[in-house]
Amino acid sequence: MKRILQILIPLVLMLNMASPAQSQLRISVEDGLREPLPIAFAPFIAKSGSSAGMGQNLADVAIADLESSRLFRAIDPTAFIQTPAAAAIAPRFSDWRQINAQALITGTVGGEPDGRIRVEFRLWDVLGESQLVGQAYVTQKENWRRVSHLVADTIYKWLTGEKGYFDTRVVYVAESGAADRKIKRLAIMDQDGANHSYLTSGRNLVLTPRFSPSRQEITYMSYAGRRPRVRILNVDTNQDETLGPIDGMTFAPRFSPDGEKLLFSAEQRGNSDVFVLDLRSRKRVRLTNHPAIDTSPSFSPNQREVVFNSDRGGSPQLYVMASDGTNARRISFGGGRYATPVWSPRGDLIAFTKIEGGRFGIGVMRSDGSNERMLSQSYFEESPTWAPNGRVIMFFRRTPTDRQGRGGKSRLFIVDVAGGEPREIKTPGDASDPAWSPLSP
Repeated sequence: MKRILQILIPLVLMLNMASPAQSQLRISVEDGLREPLPIAFAPFIAKSGSSAGMGQNLADVAIADLESSRLFRAIDPTAFIQTPAAAAIAPRFSDWRQINAQALITGTVGGEPDGRIRVEFRLWDVLGESQLVGQAYVTQKENWRRVSHLVADTIYKWLTGEKGYFDTRVVYVAESGAADRKIKRLAIMDQDGANHSYLTSGRNLVLTPRFSPSRQEITYMSYAGRRPRVRILNVDTNQDETLGPIDGMTFAPRFSPDGEKLLFSAEQRGNSDVFVLDLRSRKRVRLTNHPAIDTSPSFSPNQREVVFNSDRGGSPQLYVMASDGTNARRISFGGGRYATPVWSPRGDLIAFTKIEGGRFGIGVMRSDGSNERMLSQSYFEESPTWAPNGRVIMFFRRTPTDRQGRGGKSRLFIVDVAGGEPREIKTPGDASDPAWSPLSP
């Protein structure tokens, strides 16, 4: 599934814009539960017959992105006083203040002589009566959804001061079949569930896919040949190779933030330890050497430390060590057992799975173990993965089965680290082990 989209022109339309630091209109993503910012998102006006009907689609996808963050609320277009066509020429701000809009988005879409489309949009501060940003994109017509995601990312950044995360993809394990004969294969989709496709056939069991932060590659564990092995798959070329040669079972792979190394666990002579592999030289270094089970490693963003899971203290807990394997120290001290730690791209938090009292939950803590808090808890949920801006976490949740074996459905959810109820991400069937991509190049 190629991602080369030929978006040629992200350009500034007007020079008299406020910078993000100067803008009066700003919401804080740190506030936790708050009233969403009311925005008026006008359908993009078609400037040619070839783009008729596309303007509403562009707006709908961008609106869905923004509302999914729980930070924005789109005002019903039936309340608009000024028409979108007139607003695209010159907003009459008093009309938009009257319907309590604090931000206004206008835009146009038209066809180019070579068959491509040109999408222009502007973000307006209604109370300040000023334009905050304006951009244009020229691309192939079939790439219109990605343009919508880019528009949403720009709006999110200007109004929150944080990077957006909508122009991203998610790889996960798609599950089908009876509970005792599950078929598991890799699937990939846009973060909103669109453009779904499968990457593996389902002939071999697959687990724990992880995106490379710098390449269109995915590492995952495969049971091909009935022997668990870490593999690396190039999404663009479909080249798939086994990590090796390494004696014993390899599992729980994860790329380093620069994409040059791979952390993983390996079981040798009955013992599981953490290793790091340089993907260029193929040099392998053992980071832990302990009779306990050490697994699920994850680099800090600066690559100076590694968080991992170990039962060396008697139960599965979280530990942090230097990237050379020295100075391992325990950071989890709450009740219960801890698993699947993953460092935030911002470096401020570590997400994890916690099992306590017969329930599973997704939580976060600081890298020193302080300020632990749970974001979600249910019968079973696991495998947190961070959006590239470090503000949103995706995980999977499984429901229990009844005595007849019914239920047991597995679905993907996202939750904001500031709080709020988790929201389901639709997939064609059961889903587990999600991994968020970096922002698309």
